[in-house]
Amino acid sequence: MANIIDGKLVSAKVKQEVAEQTAKLKEQGIVPGLAVIIVGDDPASRVYVNNKKKACEAVGFYSEEYAMPAATTMEQLLEVIDTLNERKDINGILCQLPLPSHLDEKAVIDRIDTSKDVDAFSPVNVGKIMIGDYDFLPCTPAGVMELLKHYDIDVCGKNCVVIGRSNIVGKPMGMLLLHQNGTVTICHSRTKNLAEICRTADILVAAVGRANFVTADMVKDGAVVIDVGMNRVDGKLCGDVAYDEVEKKASFITPVPGGVGPMTIGMLMKNTLKAAKLHNNIED
Repeated sequence: MANIIDGKLVSAKVKQEVAEQTAKLKEQGIVPGLAVIIVGDDPASRVYVNNKKKACEAVGFYSEEYAMPAATTMEQLLEVIDTLNERKDINGILCQLPLPSHLDEKAVIDRIDTSKDVDAFSPVNVGKIMIGDYDFLPCTPAGVMELLKHYDIDVCGKNCVVIGRSNIVGKPMGMLLLHQNGTVTICHSRTKNLAEICRTADILVAAVGRANFVTADMVKDGAVVIDVGMNRVDGKLCGDVAYDEVEKKASFITPVPGGVGPMTIGMLMKNTLKAAKLHNNIED
């Protein structure tokens, strides 16, 4: 039976540390500020945005929300970003994805000031992650690394397999494991012998977006299994890992919900705090 990796517990610890550091900044007259832009009325996006707002309140940040109609034009959206880029009281800018199909996500990401790109999606920040000299990390992969650290799971020298190659999770996840001296394989829809490769993993990260995709026969005994998936089946949340069967073989496993999910917002708070420090020339 696997040890359960408790994302709620670790996220609360991260947010507590951010709150303590925010209180110290406030003594110097500095209040970290986060602006969140949401376009349209996607229900899942609305839930995420509300959770970010609550997290900002919990850690003592100033936050603003820009809820824009689905018919918003690129010109209107970029105008809001340009204004936020110029404001001294806003340290982080986050545009909730996905955007309505008529809007160019790449152009929107590119427009955000790289020093305020607390999602770490811009090509500049992605490039910094590649060379290991970064200010911000994408929140979900950073959250996974924080979980491994909290549970004293050493990555060095381990075989690490990531299923999924998205720019938001899969690719940066591979780089962060590599920075910790893991031996990394990134698998995807064209990978041959996928199950065989997964069985070599000491640390297996599932970020494929398909419910219950990773089954017990794909996991070696004693592996650490990290489930980044967030899917709905018959109205219930579940991950990319068939939890009940894999949990019997793994040494550590993240549940869904309550595993990686809570970490994403915790790391967003950490990035926004870092941005506030950078903008005020305060070293960690």
